[in-house]
Amino acid sequence: MAGPLTGVKVLELAGIGPGPFAAMLLADMGADVVRVHRSQSVENGFDPGGIPVMDRNRRSIGVDLKNPAGVETILRLVESADGIIEGFRPGVTERLGVGPDVCLARNPRLVYGRMTGWGQDGPLAQAAGHDINYIALAGALAHLGRVGQKPTPPINLIGDFGGGGMFLAFGMVCAMLEARTSGSGQVVDAAMVDGAAVLMSFVWGMRAYGAFSETRGTNLLDTGAPHYDTYETSDGEFIALGALEAQFYAEFLEKSGLVSEDLPPVTDQSAWPVLRERFTELFLSRTCAEWCEIFEGSDACFAPVLPMSEVASHPHIAERGTIVEFDGLLQPAPAPRFSRTPGEIRFAAATPGQHTDEVLVEWGIPATEVAELRAGGAVR
Repeated sequence: MAGPLTGVKVLELAGIGPGPFAAMLLADMGADVVRVHRSQSVENGFDPGGIPVMDRNRRSIGVDLKNPAGVETILRLVESADGIIEGFRPGVTERLGVGPDVCLARNPRLVYGRMTGWGQDGPLAQAAGHDINYIALAGALAHLGRVGQKPTPPINLIGDFGGGGMFLAFGMVCAMLEARTSGSGQVVDAAMVDGAAVLMSFVWGMRAYGAFSETRGTNLLDTGAPHYDTYETSDGEFIALGALEAQFYAEFLEKSGLVSEDLPPVTDQSAWPVLRERFTELFLSRTCAEWCEIFEGSDACFAPVLPMSEVASHPHIAERGTIVEFDGLLQPAPAPRFSRTPGEIRFAAATPGQHTDEVLVEWGIPATEVAELRAGGAVR
């Protein structure tokens, strides 16, 4: 079965982090995504931004973008592409000769995806930054952490991947779908600071209702509530409890044996410290495996906190095939799932320049010209 994006052709100017993640998402769904690696990466046989799992499902060509013939080669590929992805600072691709104006002149239906931290304009557009900076300015980082403690970055999930790569992939699909109707392409300005802010929409709504305090670690979903938190077990493992709704909290009390105790109501926020102390004591009385036997599959909203090394073996994860082994590496399977046109992992990460001749010919450049480009150093 072909994925839902089969037939879509995208060029990816190889970079790091969120851009490659967006390209992986498109490729997992069947798009023909071709990575354009710099000549030095081909010569060294090393991609400085390469991540084996995240670089899957794409072929690679090596092009010297400092060589006019190399730039022209990219523009010829653009003529038959549906989209292009780049993740440089604003203005870099313009200086290279493959900016949006030049590319759209070659292919008016092209969708030009730009992945940055701060966006294409604004006072910080040219400033360096990383995930931690983008989510800080977007109003997300301030609210991650426990009461009385400093903000805790959630790895680089919110800025780079949630607010960055996923929004770029979504934007690319939206614009390519629109281009099929209008016949006109456009630029997608995907900024991690913007995406991270959008991910906070629910919290902004709670704040508008007066239901969210800016004091970190005191709210329902930020470890302030005792029935929405993690707890250590007797063997040093951890469990996650999320029994927010009344019926789920009642089941938690029933299955844990706490139903017979005279506990204060969980709806009384002033009682949360007392309940937290009791829950802490409770979960320390058994091992994680014992708690799993008691709670798993129930409506108590319970789960063990699994490290990556244990995820694939959990019965639910294993049955759904959420984590799969491909080319000797454990990795997440493509998501979401489609009933008729599922995504798939077709091949592992390519080495820089591995498919240069194959792709150039397949995308319309005669083999004789490819040989000339090789001889002139424009492609590798």
